Amino acid sequence: MIGLAYKALKPLLFSLDPETAHEVVTGPARAMLAMPGGEFFLRGSLAFGSRRFRSTVAGIDFPGPVGMAAGFDKTAELYPFLSAAGFHFVESGTFTPLPQDGNPKPRLFRYPGSGTLINRMGFNNPGIERAKSEFAAQDRRRRKGIRGINIGKNKITPNDAALSDYSKAFTALQTFADYIAINISSPNTPGLRELQTVGFLRELLQELIRLRSANGPPIFVKFAPDIESTDFVPLLEAALKGGAAGVILTNTTISRDFAIEAEATTMEGGLSGRPLFDKSNEMIRLARQAAGSDFAIIGVGGIDSGPRALAKILAGANLIQIYSGYIFQGPMLPSTIARFLDSALKKADCNLSDMVGQEARFRALLKSIP
Repeated sequence: MIGLAYKALKPLLFSLDPETAHEVVTGPARAMLAMPGGEFFLRGSLAFGSRRFRSTVAGIDFPGPVGMAAGFDKTAELYPFLSAAGFHFVESGTFTPLPQDGNPKPRLFRYPGSGTLINRMGFNNPGIERAKSEFAAQDRRRRKGIRGINIGKNKITPNDAALSDYSKAFTALQTFADYIAINISSPNTPGLRELQTVGFLRELLQELIRLRSANGPPIFVKFAPDIESTDFVPLLEAALKGGAAGVILTNTTISRDFAIEAEATTMEGGLSGRPLFDKSNEMIRLARQAAGSDFAIIGVGGIDSGPRALAKILAGANLIQIYSGYIFQGPMLPSTIARFLDSALKKADCNLSDMVGQEARFRALLKSIP
């Protein structure tokens, strides 16, 4: 029913500015959740679980591998809906210490022909105090599902004071997070990617671990796909030695070296979606090889189908996240991916954790990746 409704509404939604369409969809979605029986209806229509999915990653017991990437829930308000709508975990944010309007509109662009999104949002968010209040209210109503929280620095904060911003955000939000993701890789905050250095990462992790409460959340570092492999391996080693539990690979790219629409090649911002799939997988393979089997990897980039999700896991991702694929494919995508993965696991007679990084062993399951 929900899938058919989305299919009917998609032409109208895609005729609107992407941010307007987001608001048009998420308002009724939140209202549906609040209705009597709304959560039961959403879970019954959109969720799919399997005993084969269960795995412990970074000390967290995940019910399944399909997550919503940061950027969709920028206000902290959509976490309850997304948790009921088929996602096994949700990453909210990015949140900065001060409220931030972000960059001028329009700042989000769709290219359906290539399955591409380009955004230059600029960390628009209500700030950590508003996010903290929203999460606290949700938790008083009983939190359901794994919640990641993504943090960053304000645009007005110079890089030499960035440590203070991350520390403030971490301190304010760690109580409400199952894990914290450090965003030092968005291309839409001037100078932010300059923080992707071994020196700053070591200093940042040292400070956040000092601030982490007893039994505090594990820390993930989100990296850009545009880092050269010779620079990425030392960063990965710094994350490992610095106490990070894992990495998220990858953020959006500034590259336009893809088969995409002509207009997209000159559009400023971070590119996500189908074209990013192969580059993300390359970094996941490299990270898995360099970091070993115990380091957690969340794979994101170009996942818009079950086979592509499986390929990300076989490349080395413990868990996967979607964002652009959700925009183009609609609300049934999480359960579609989950059902495909369960079918693959059943065919292979194994659990999800057995497939992580095992491309050679399970290559036959990937007959074709559309």
